[in-house]
Amino acid sequence: MRFTQSFLPAAVGVAVVAALAGCSATSTDHSHHDGRASESSSSSSGLDQVQTDPSCPAEVTLSSVPERVVTMDAGAAAFLIELGVGDTVVGTAAPDFKTDFSGDLREKLDALPVLDDGRGSAESVIAAEPDLVAGISQYEFGAFDGTASVEQLKSAGSAALSACGAVQDGPMENIDETYRYITALATAFDIPERGEELIERIRDQVEEAAADTSDVDVPVLTLSSVPDAGAGVKTSGGSSFANGIITLAGGTNIAQGELQNFASLSAETVTQANPEVIVIVSGFANESDEQLKAAIIASPLLAQTDAVKEGNVVVVPQRILMSPSLLNADAVQTIADAVKNAA
Repeated sequence: MRFTQSFLPAAVGVAVVAALAGCSATSTDHSHHDGRASESSSSSSGLDQVQTDPSCPAEVTLSSVPERVVTMDAGAAAFLIELGVGDTVVGTAAPDFKTDFSGDLREKLDALPVLDDGRGSAESVIAAEPDLVAGISQYEFGAFDGTASVEQLKSAGSAALSACGAVQDGPMENIDETYRYITALATAFDIPERGEELIERIRDQVEEAAADTSDVDVPVLTLSSVPDAGAGVKTSGGSSFANGIITLAGGTNIAQGELQNFASLSAETVTQANPEVIVIVSGFANESDEQLKAAIIASPLLAQTDAVKEGNVVVVPQRILMSPSLLNADAVQTIADAVKNAA
């Protein structure tokens, strides 16, 4: 079996994209915090039981409701704000994850103290004396250089909580990782009803976005750079979170059979698959989205694909396509619209 994991690709490749009320709280005892992985996860929101990566802190045990929270990225902070506990966030790293938000939520994200413009150094996070440290990727907990591991945080009196992928043999076909994360956050704050309401709202958004796509079979290719036939075409594999988004949108990832997060396809494979939709994943390249899109469309390798010939090429930010986000339904919507255009 494989662990399917969500990534913060920009944090790996370009230094985090640019270079990644309500409840009463009682006094928190820092000596009884523990972040732990989950062998199974289920909730009244209709989530199937799954085994998650044992190295990933999918659940958290606290002696009381958190009063001080640090988020390793602004995407995690957005979940807390939407759950009504944003006032507990004392600082965030990777503030660029707020880029895709707007309106009142964006204003609240803008108001958060920034502990680190990058990945979130162990020193800055621990110095904030959090009860809980939350992030949307397990790689934010010790895998990225300079970040604190789960054990380091525990030694400092802080619990860790991350979105965690499931262990499964087949491709990712959903965004249940997002829903499990919401459930875990809501459980930590003892507000399960709010978690269930938020999950239901996102489910409804996804269902509405993907309406009328269930009977289509449209091949989809994701790209974050201009393909090089000699080096292989780098794309999202079947184990990726993006594969779940594409599936929900009614498309079929042409690399779905490659059960890994990132796959490399030959030029011949891409030509034979003839993608009818190309999804450009923004957030990796130095070029603007418009420049990257123009360069990909101009690629000789893709010139004869139906996607390019029909102009069915869309851009989706990696922050909402490749990791759990409040805006995952927006990614589904963009791809579903392209799938409908191709059908």
